[in-house]
Amino acid sequence: MTESKKKISPHMTVLDIVSDNKGAIDIFKKYDAQAGECICCGSLFETLENVAEKYGIDLNNILNDLNNA
Repeated sequence: MTESKKKISPHMTVLDIVSDNKGAIDIFKKYDAQAGECICCGSLFETLENVAEKYGIDLNNILNDLNNA
């Protein structure tokens, strides 16, 4: 049986994303250096859209990475 993943959207919180997608933590870790801190630690309850704006991360890039994880 294949695992059905929910498509990640910009309006989902970091918590929702990592709760539903096992590989998401590794993707967020990849962006921690650009953010200058642990995204999962500092922005767990923020939406992906807010995280991208807050840390200057390209929203489309992180969305693609998360959805392909």
